[in-house]
This record gives sequence, structure tokens and C-alpha cells, in this order.
Amino acid sequence: MLLLFPVSGQSNNREKYNFNPGWLLYIGDTPGAERTDFSDENWKKITLPRAFNEDEAFKVHIWGMTDTIAWYRKHFRLPKTAKGKKVFIEFEGVRQAADFYLNGKHIGLHENGVMAVGFDLTPFLNFGGENVIALRTDNDWRYKERSTGSLFQWNDRNFNANYGGVPKNVWLHITDKLYQTLPLYSNLQTTGTYIYASDIKVKTREAVVHAESQVRNEYGKSVHVDYEVSIYDYDGKRVSTFRGQPTTMQSGETVVLKASAPLKDLHFWSWGYGYLYDVKTTLLVNGRPVDEVVTRTGFRKTRFGEGKVWLNDRVLQLKGYAQRSSNEWPGVGMSVPPWMSDYSNGLMIEHNANLFRWMHVTPWKQDVESCDRVGVIQMLPAGDAEKDATGRRWEQRKELMRDVIIYMRNNPSILFYESGNESISREHMVEMIAIRDQYDPYGGRAIGSREMLDIREAEYGGEMLYVNKSEHHPMIQTEYCRDEGLRKYWDEYSYPFHKQGDGPLHKGQDAGAYNQNQDRLAVEFVRRWYDLWRERPGTGRRVNSGGAKIVFSDTQTYGRGAENYRRSGVVDPLRIPKDGFFAHKVMWDGWVDVENYHTHIIGHWNYTPDVRKPVYVVSSGDAVELFVNGKSKGFGRQDYRFLFTFDSVQWEKGTIEAISYDEQHKELSRHSLQTVGEPERLKLTLMHSPQGVFADGADIAMVQVEVVDGNGERCPLANHKIKFDLQGSAEWRGGIAQAADNYVLAKELPVECGITRVMIRSTTQPGNVVLKVAAEGLASEEIAFSTQPVEVKNGLSTFFPSVGLPSRFDRGETPSSPSYKETKVDVRVADVTAGTNQRDAGKSFDDNELSEWKNDGRLNTAWITYKLERRAEIDDICIKLTGWRQRSYPLEVYAGEHLIWSGNTEKSLGYVHLMIDRPVRSDEITIRLKGATQDSDAFGQIIEVVEPKAGELDLFKAEGGKKVHNELRIVEVEFLETLNQ
Repeated sequence: MLLLFPVSGQSNNREKYNFNPGWLLYIGDTPGAERTDFSDENWKKITLPRAFNEDEAFKVHIWGMTDTIAWYRKHFRLPKTAKGKKVFIEFEGVRQAADFYLNGKHIGLHENGVMAVGFDLTPFLNFGGENVIALRTDNDWRYKERSTGSLFQWNDRNFNANYGGVPKNVWLHITDKLYQTLPLYSNLQTTGTYIYASDIKVKTREAVVHAESQVRNEYGKSVHVDYEVSIYDYDGKRVSTFRGQPTTMQSGETVVLKASAPLKDLHFWSWGYGYLYDVKTTLLVNGRPVDEVVTRTGFRKTRFGEGKVWLNDRVLQLKGYAQRSSNEWPGVGMSVPPWMSDYSNGLMIEHNANLFRWMHVTPWKQDVESCDRVGVIQMLPAGDAEKDATGRRWEQRKELMRDVIIYMRNNPSILFYESGNESISREHMVEMIAIRDQYDPYGGRAIGSREMLDIREAEYGGEMLYVNKSEHHPMIQTEYCRDEGLRKYWDEYSYPFHKQGDGPLHKGQDAGAYNQNQDRLAVEFVRRWYDLWRERPGTGRRVNSGGAKIVFSDTQTYGRGAENYRRSGVVDPLRIPKDGFFAHKVMWDGWVDVENYHTHIIGHWNYTPDVRKPVYVVSSGDAVELFVNGKSKGFGRQDYRFLFTFDSVQWEKGTIEAISYDEQHKELSRHSLQTVGEPERLKLTLMHSPQGVFADGADIAMVQVEVVDGNGERCPLANHKIKFDLQGSAEWRGGIAQAADNYVLAKELPVECGITRVMIRSTTQPGNVVLKVAAEGLASEEIAFSTQPVEVKNGLSTFFPSVGLPSRFDRGETPSSPSYKETKVDVRVADVTAGTNQRDAGKSFDDNELSEWKNDGRLNTAWITYKLERRAEIDDICIKLTGWRQRSYPLEVYAGEHLIWSGNTEKSLGYVHLMIDRPVRSDEITIRLKGATQDSDAFGQIIEVVEPKAGELDLFKAEGGKKVHNELRIVEVEFLETLNQ
């Protein structure tokens, strides 16, 4: 984040302006709109950021979003201080492409639809009069790069919602002719400022802080320059000032100036601890500052290896979401004010998530900066689709990665760069590493790609759905648990009585997994997280480093359920939580092991006397007891470690309570639900920036509407239709509810499960706003607020909506204690003997999940014996078997000559564990097939965008079909001993 304005009251010789106000919009093409004398008085007046098709956000299917030409124009005048200086404009992004014009002259073209671009306006400006800037944008789904005719791989109808035009911010910079460049490589080919720390000592809170600025001299003479760095802490106190070597720069020369110094008493950025510093880099000539840049950043220490991720010397299991990079909202798309980004991203911290793996394209700068403040780790892609690329398309990906790294490398929340949403070749991985090493060699960020299971050059990997483990680079599941369900549907026993899975077919196939109710969707979230938790650090040499569930919030992208958008989120499009949000909050409260105990009863407690239903409790305790009106219903059946099921509980009006205990029956946590009374009134809650609502034409206030009983408790089954009447200086943007068009922009819509939210956007006229709310049978309510004036002079403003937004420090600084206990130790294999294919026997334990050992299809060769490095009581055999998703293997396991396990393996999304009740001490383990394998897909509704490759290990079907059943095929096997606690 570049904060180019005064710090601590000191003078600043660089000016930055908010260039968002005062734009004009015309949807469609019109000849001559680039001319200064073009008549635009009838165009729509808007404030950026603004997608021209924002009205379609969540209203239509992603495939139906309007793609066309749209023109944006703006009239502006420069301040007198700009004369004789350099003037640059920074667009954070346009979609998909734009031609840029200034005062009728074409100044450039930008086509990638994702990344920021900058232009030097100086040669084209009228410094003493009016200027007109115009953009001709084109968001065609099939847009082709003009110079090559190549499509952009990431301009995709499935996942990249097409909010067209200028949906991101625009800034204007005025600098001296001796200046630090902007981090805008596209067009300007400049790299800006780079701040990083080395020699980090977390325990003693020390590091060496480095500053590097690319500096350009556009004077017609040489200049002697001093480079000074001042560092200010979060409270604005200057903690250090130091200088680099003085430099003489020749006219037209571009150099990188550097300075560094050790710092003490540092606060390190961490998960849920958004501690940020302002680093001011100043160019001085004859002791006078001529250019100052303030970079907001943070310092932290990272390490990636041994299958693990370390942050500030503490191992962290990643727990979060593969979120669509648009991070959109109904009726406005991605273009929301910064406080709403903080609210949305801050919910991650509130339910103990720590990772956003943005999908396919990099997010906009506003979301990146927001994650810095709230303390959420980010995995940033550049741009791609579902496969590697060649030719010009690969070059486009490299160029975009370069631009992303340069633009984002000072944001401490970024720990990963993603080179592809599918595996890429070793050669391509090496090329991406070279780009990272050139532009961000010291940022402490791993670069990898989805999959990359056998490419050691990758610094992390991990498949989309299936569980991976490694003792080398970390394995992180990138899009696990793809099930969907509306927030509206509680269960089968209460309004609207949604039977699990009810809904239309998807492409002629059962889509039950994509039409779930909240009870079962939350259960599935628990089940799928268990796959990753079971392989966490501390469970052996090869571990899993966590995962990103698809998606955090429901999104206007390709879904497979009944609605026209994807409902896989733990919050709905208005960020109202579903029960899965609270399930994750319970399971995720710890860096690796559970550190704080929680319990949550899924659902509500408003039924009819004839209802007996299963009650699901998510708890991090070891046992859970359920009470109804103080009477014990016994202890729940524990599944997937965190799920406790009470199969048939008779409803009684009153209170249901779950109490969790440890193994010594000491209470750890409790949660209760009460029967709520009949609806009596509406409850309104105003939500806005901590600083109020600003009349800039872009700020948004949200109003939460709840139907409550006489005690003010939300009525969970209320579905009243609410009528809204908005008066004053504001624009209605509405909310969302289940319907064909999802009630987008409607002024009458129902609450769901007793709650909804609506959005109101400010105009450019400050004043009073009143929202009146009414529903049949309930008294009407209203809420009022005032919008604050924002000064705009000649199209320029010094109002920056993100300035003053606070960081979050919920979780405190990184703890110094270990984040997990070692619960299991693996015993290595010293030698192996197989019934056949001896040459490949080592592939069954080579830490490569793309290799396997198999026999020849005969039962008498379907065995393999492992000689262990020492005698041990193996009580857990962790194994990945080829076809794990659809094949069950009947196995016998021997320790020496003792049979220690016999049965059929379960189908899974990766590893299965053969738990041995009575282990026998031995240094020899034999795994033998005792009969024919059985094939049938246990996860048939897992549909991926790209068809599976022939012969993939997860979906493998033996050649010859039913004729070849006596196959034993092992991808990876580990022999584990449980440690005495």
C-alpha cells in the first residue's frame, strides 16, 4: 500500500489524489467519445470504482453477464503545484481491456483484465486548463489480444465473474522530476519501492530492515541524491531513521537506491495480528526533500519445508478458503468501500480461519491491503484456468505474475504466489521461480502451483480435492469440499422443510451434494476437514499442511445446484453466517492442535411437538453430553473427531444445551439454544465504516433486518416479506433472497431464517438518509443516519476511504510455545520385497504421490513385505491406494507371521488408516490382498470443470475391467506408532 501523503506532519513533495470522483459512463460504443469536445452531458454521473453491469451482480448466471463496450470519461484540472512536475495515473485494474485517451490522444492499451496499469500523463496534459481523460473498455468474454489474436486464459465464464469497465480504484500522482517510480510494470515498466526484513530474530524481536527504491532523474542535468528512510510504528511514532550511500544520478538515468539498518523491539505481523509499519523513503537534494513515498508494510518470518509452514518460528496448519477473487456482493459486484472489505475479510479471524487462496486471478489491491490489516494470510495467483499453457498464453501468465509480484510485494499478508490452478511443467515452474527471485527475492514467500506432487522445484503443492502428504515442500489442499447449500434451508423438520439433496439434476445427473440443507452441509464440512486434520503436523514424518475449502462467501460463479450462483460458502452473499461458519470456528481455533475449546449445536430449537430429529453438535472436546430442559439425553456418538451425533431427540419447548468434557470429564465448553417466541417486531442494525458514511458516491451502509420476539431474540423460522422505503441522499442497492432473480435491487424481499441485510450507497450530496421498514403483522421501524461531505475540487479529492481503518489484533502476537504435540512417529522402511514388480516396490513409499507399485493382477503375487529400520509396535498404517475414491481393497496385514489387521479398506479422498487394536512388536510388515477388489465411485457427485485425465490414480480403472480384480496397487504407505501422551 502506497500512502503518498504527509506522515507526522512533515512536508511532502509528492501529491496523491483520489481520482475516483466525477466520472461519466455510457454503455455501448459511440464514435468520437475520446475527443475533448465530445458532448457527454447526458452520460450517467458516477463515482469509481463502478462496473457498468453492477446491476447484474447475483441477478443473472455468470454466463449471462453483459459483455460489451462501455465508455468512461472524466473532466479535471490540475492544481497549480503540478506545473513543471511529473503526473502519473494509476488504474488498479480494468475489465477486460481498455484504450486510454487524454485530451483526444491515445496514450495506451491495457488488456489483461486483472492487474494495475499506469501512464505518464505529463506530455499530454493541459496544465493551465481543463483536461479530459476517456476510456473505451471492452469486457467481451472472448476478447483477444490485439497484437497476437490470443485469448486470455483466465477470462473464463466459469469462475471469473465479468464485472466490466472500471471496477477498481484510480489514483493520480504528482511528483518531482527526480522521483521514486511507481510499482506499475505494465506500460510504465517501473518497479517502485521494495521493503523487506532479513536476519529476523523472533524471540528477541530484532531484524535488519531494508529499503530499496527505483529512482529516475528526468531533469536535464545530473543530480546528487541522498536516500533517507524513516520507520513509523502502528501508532505513528518514529522508531528509526537511516540513510543509504549518496549517489550522483545522470540526466535520464534510472537507478535503485538502497539503505538498511537493524531494528529492535519489533512487532511481527501474524495471523490475526495485523501490525503494520509506515516506511517513508525520501530523496534529498542539498538536504531538501524532493520526493517522499510512504509504504505501509509489516515484517514476519517464514519457512517452508518438511511438509510444513512456519510463521514467526511457529508451525501453522492452513485453514481457510479458496475464495473467488472478485469477492463480490449483490447489486454492486466487487466494487465496495474498504470498510466492507475489512468486514468481510475480518470474519475470517472471527471464526479462526487464516488463509485466503484467491482463485485463478489475483484479487484487487483493496482486498490485499485489507488482509494486511485484519491478519489473514493470502495465496496470490497471477492468472490462469484449469491447465498449463503454451506459446503466447504462457507468456501472458508470466507477464501477469511479474506485474502481480511487483505491485504486491510489500504486503506482509502474502505468503504464497500461485503459478497455476493446475499443475505446470517443471520448466514452467523454474521460469516462475526466476520471476519471483528477480522481483521479490527476500520477501519470504513460497511459489508453487496446484498439484506439483513430484516436482521438487515447486515450493508448495497440493491437489484440489484429494489429501496429499509430504516430507518435502508443504502440501495444501486447494479447493476441498465442493458441496453447496442455501442459508435459507435449516433442515427437513422446519420451514421450508428442505429434504436433504432436493433440487434439479445437474447436466442430467443427481445433484444432491449441491442442494444441501444447513444441518447436512455443516456435517459435510466437519467430515471433509477431518481428512486434513488427521494428517496434520505432529502425526509423523509426512504430513499435510492444511487446506482451502471452496468458497468463503456464496459467489456469482458457476454452481451445480438449484440457484443461478454457487452456494458453497460458509456465509451467504451478504456475509450472514451459515452453520458451517460456526463448525469451522470450533475446529480451527489453534495454529495446529486445538488451543481454545468451543462447542456449537447446529441449527435452531423451534419445532413442533411431533418432531424427533438428529441433533448434531460440533465440539473440540473429547465427549459431549446433551440436555433438554436440564434432562440429560446421554453422550453423543463421536465421528470425524469433532462431530457428536444424537440420533433421535424429542423436541420440547425450552432449552437444549450441549456440554463438552475432556477425558477426565472436566468441562471444557458449552453451547445452548432456546425456543424463540412468536414474531413481534423488526430489529434494525446500521453497519458502516468506523468513521461514518461519506458522501462520495461510492460509500455503502448496510442495514441488518431481523424479525424478533418480545425478548429481542431472532425468530429462526420467520420469512416475512419486508418492504423498504428509502428517503434522502442515498441510492438503493438492495439485498438478496431465494428467487429466480434473487430479489436483486428489489425494494421488497423476504427475510430468511429471520434475518436479511440490504445495502444503501451514498450520493455525492451530503445529507440525511432515512430507511423505513415494514412487514405484515409487525410494527414498522426506521433507521436514520447522515452522510458526511467529501471535498472534490476540479475532479480531485484528498479523501482516501481506507485511511484510518484500524488493524485487528484479536489473536495477539505469535505465541512462542509449540503449536502441536507429536502424537505419532513413523518408522522408516529399510528394505522391501514384493510378490512381483520388485523394481517398482520402492515407489510405494517414495514420497511421490504420482508413482505406485502394483502387482500383475494375480492373487498369489498381490503382496508386499516391508523391512522396517527398527522393531516397533505399529498401531496405525496410513496408506494411499490407487483408485482411493472408488476402489475398496480386501486386505490382510501381518507383523511377522501375526495377523494384525483384516478387512476392506474404505473409499476416501486420499489416505486411509488401518488402525490396529493389538499391535505386535516386529520389524517386518506384510500387506496382502485376500480377494478381488470392488469398484464403485463413492464420490460420484464430485464434478470438476475439466474432465479427469486418463489413468489418473484417483479414478483408475484396470485394463480389462471386471476381468482384472486381483490387483494390489499402493501409492504411499507409512507405518506409525502412537506416542504415549
